[in-house]
Amino acid sequence: MLVYIDKKKYEMPPSSSAKDVAEELHKVAPELSLAAEINGVICDLSTVLHEGDQIHFIDFESKEGKEIFWHTSAHVLAQAVLRLFPEAKPTIGPPIEQGFYYDFANVKISDSDFKSIEKEVHKIIGENHKPIRHVLADKREALLAFKSNPYKCELIEGFSEEGILTAYEQAEFFDLCRGPHLPNLGKIKAFKILRTAGAYWRGDSKREMLTRIYAISFPDQKMLKEYATLIKEAKKRDHKILGPKLDLFSLREEAPGMPFIHPKGMIIWNRLIHLWRIMHKEAGYEEIKTPQIMSQELWESSCHWEHYRKNMYAFSIEERHFAIKPMNCPGCMLYYKSKSHSYRELPLRISELGHVHRHEASGALSGLFRVRSFHQDDAHLFMQKSDIKQEILNVIALIEETYSKFGLSYCLELSTRPENNIGSDEDWEMATNELKEALDAWGKPYRINKADGAFYGPKIDIHIKGALLHSWQCGTIQLDMVLPEKFQLEYKDKDGRLKRPIMIHRALFGSVERFIGILIEHFAGKFPLWLSPSQVRIIPIADRHEPYAQGVCNVIKQAGFQSDVDASHESVNKKVKNAQSMQYNYILILGDKELENQSINLRTRDNVVHGELALNVFLHKIEQERSDYSLTSYFAKEVNA
Repeated sequence: MLVYIDKKKYEMPPSSSAKDVAEELHKVAPELSLAAEINGVICDLSTVLHEGDQIHFIDFESKEGKEIFWHTSAHVLAQAVLRLFPEAKPTIGPPIEQGFYYDFANVKISDSDFKSIEKEVHKIIGENHKPIRHVLADKREALLAFKSNPYKCELIEGFSEEGILTAYEQAEFFDLCRGPHLPNLGKIKAFKILRTAGAYWRGDSKREMLTRIYAISFPDQKMLKEYATLIKEAKKRDHKILGPKLDLFSLREEAPGMPFIHPKGMIIWNRLIHLWRIMHKEAGYEEIKTPQIMSQELWESSCHWEHYRKNMYAFSIEERHFAIKPMNCPGCMLYYKSKSHSYRELPLRISELGHVHRHEASGALSGLFRVRSFHQDDAHLFMQKSDIKQEILNVIALIEETYSKFGLSYCLELSTRPENNIGSDEDWEMATNELKEALDAWGKPYRINKADGAFYGPKIDIHIKGALLHSWQCGTIQLDMVLPEKFQLEYKDKDGRLKRPIMIHRALFGSVERFIGILIEHFAGKFPLWLSPSQVRIIPIADRHEPYAQGVCNVIKQAGFQSDVDASHESVNKKVKNAQSMQYNYILILGDKELENQSINLRTRDNVVHGELALNVFLHKIEQERSDYSLTSYFAKEVNA
């Protein structure tokens, strides 16, 4: 039997499984061959192969590999909990970005139980069970199999009659699951319970409160140690702690999920927006502003009322129904319709920094990362079909230029047609192919995220990685032929006929608030000079040096920098520590010598003393550092040289 592994031919005996091929290729290490993608579908390694099958093995380093590894580990956790707490009712246990969780009803678990649960987990792993996939005949058989668990039964009742229902067995544990799973539990070499939390069943605050156990696992003990180090560093960088400490923003119970941006936070905000506007002007965009409140009829026309109503804030005025906008798109459609357009104007690039509101469950709110009120740096590009590929490439180039300013790397993901969608098969196929062609032309790796597109079209999602390799989905490029049709948008082509434009939705920051949160953690509050809200702190040694310090401060302010004087009666050492704690980029110490020489004595927030130098030399250097959008201190470069 001839099969293809990553497009290379291999001869295998008839009825060989993917596991047989992995063993033949010696891909059996714990982190390798967790599952196999066979003809584009990810399957268990036990899957029997057929002539001509195209095979790609899924390893732990991939997103899919981690999901399989962690979901299997969630089953091990549930099995251990049931052995220790037989009365518990398992509900769901999905993988998440870092590890997994499992929710249990009818049980209370605290930190004191972690040791015994982990001990049982390691016992189960040592038994090295091989998860076995079972195909259930129909919903009736599934309900019978899980009749003692009302939570599983509720899930089953919500499934389609046409879909295939599967469950997995490992020893005495049997769980409803679509899989795939690891070929054996022995691949799990490290396991750690992280914490517990309360969680409502199905995220509904009116339903039962469950016990959620978060955990993580790895195919190597060393990986767990590295993860623990990252977590320790992440706590130091947590924007929910650093943001208020650095006086950048606050969150109040009077306005849940709606951040208050403080003056120092606004300095960062305004610099981000200034950069955004410069880059968009250079890229040929025009900027508009549309209303925050628009009629229900508009949202019905755009299909948001049907597909997004539960996340919208709606109300009535004078017997007419309105909603606060959750996104900017329909407003831009009305702007486009405000006048007629010619093919000569296309592609037309319209940007908007729109203030939007989306209802998120209170339990999902998280600092600046998950909010109810935020500013989206949107743009809508109207074009002819022949423009699509180049416009997508232009947007990706703009995204790369933007993220490089902050030292952020990124990866690309093509999200395809979801189950809940509008539009024709032909439009979806054309749009998906156009996005794929543009990604292929860009020439960098990307992954396919099946069935995760917007309801009106496929999209390219851009995931950025910060200093700790945390991943955030910020930028997005969405191709849409539905809204131009819904709003009957037109342009006059060169043949004089009215035609429908094609539209791209796109965002770079995604949410300005969220992007600031990401930057706080990425830089650990130590912002580069051009972005920093605390650039220069001046410390007079004694009261007699204060007038000179104020004069130096004024000169620095006139050059456009944030500068202040610490004239408190603390010791110089305490003042320096305070400035470093507040992450001032540069600290100037002024005493008798500096007063006499009309100079400054410079040190940086990392406590490197650069000594005495002329004020104009200092200004020239930081002006150059700012204009270059440098991510590092130009004085640090001198030291390293």
